[in-house]
Amino acid sequence: MARRRRGSHNALDAWPGYVDALSTLLMVVTFVLLVFVVGQQFLSVSLTRREHTLDALQKQLAELSHMLSMSEDKNRSLNATVASLTAERVQNQAQITALGGQIAALTGQIQSKDQALADADTSTKAQTAQISTLQAQIEELTRQLQAISNALDLEKKTEAAKDVQINDLGQKLNVALADKVNQLKRYRSEFFGRLRDILKDQKGVNVVGDRFVFQSEVLFPQGSADLTPEGQKEIRTLAHTFRQVSSTIPTDIPWILRVDGHADRQPIHSAFPSNWELSSERAIRVVQLLISEGVDPHHLAATGFADYQPLDAANTQAAYARNRRIEFRLTDR
Repeated sequence: MARRRRGSHNALDAWPGYVDALSTLLMVVTFVLLVFVVGQQFLSVSLTRREHTLDALQKQLAELSHMLSMSEDKNRSLNATVASLTAERVQNQAQITALGGQIAALTGQIQSKDQALADADTSTKAQTAQISTLQAQIEELTRQLQAISNALDLEKKTEAAKDVQINDLGQKLNVALADKVNQLKRYRSEFFGRLRDILKDQKGVNVVGDRFVFQSEVLFPQGSADLTPEGQKEIRTLAHTFRQVSSTIPTDIPWILRVDGHADRQPIHSAFPSNWELSSERAIRVVQLLISEGVDPHHLAATGFADYQPLDAANTQAAYARNRRIEFRLTDR
């Protein structure tokens, strides 16, 4: 009886310790949740500022494109005006040449008929008047030709200024497009960086240039296009990471995640007729799993390369294993 009483008394003494431990745990959980909420608020503010910046850049790009279109239309109009003035100048030059020929003919007639002109003073005066009229016409045409030349020079200067403006707009447009490409590169680096951290200890998974590579043995049995349970787990991990990154990519960036299937050069002994079908079907199975995990199919593509894009050209089992792979590329469309 004494032993029972002592045991009951010890249990009551331990109860306040349990209460203290639970209170401490509750405070820690509350603090962690508070830190998480504050972090979410800061992240939301940062994303909102980035979206505003991207909207401003998009509006600026639209304005530049509109200005470029208007400049091109005006340039075409100026070119048409220059062509018209050039044609008019050629026509006037032809008229001047014709009038010069007429003057030469009349002058010859006058010189050959000096004696006859003495007896036909009235006719000579008429011809002299005609020559004077022709000379006045030549002078007028010369003045018109000079005016046309001045107008052509002015149009050429205006066209040169427009060319400079068009080149400047083109440079601004190229800078804006380059900025979009750099943005996609940043998101690609973020995506691959997260995957590298998550899968850094996974054998058969690595980054090669701008590609994230899974050896086929990590995802599929040899000669098969059915994902293993471990392979499904790896693709689901990739899909979760990719959804997080893709949600931050602006909608005006034309991006796509391309899934490339590759095989080795060994003859195939399975249900597939060739390595083309095997590599394509593996890429399709991965894309289907990504879609079922919530990745937007509008940003996915499955391609098969068979054994025609090897990483290692050697005829060894190690080289064959390297060439059997699934590659992921985040690129533009």
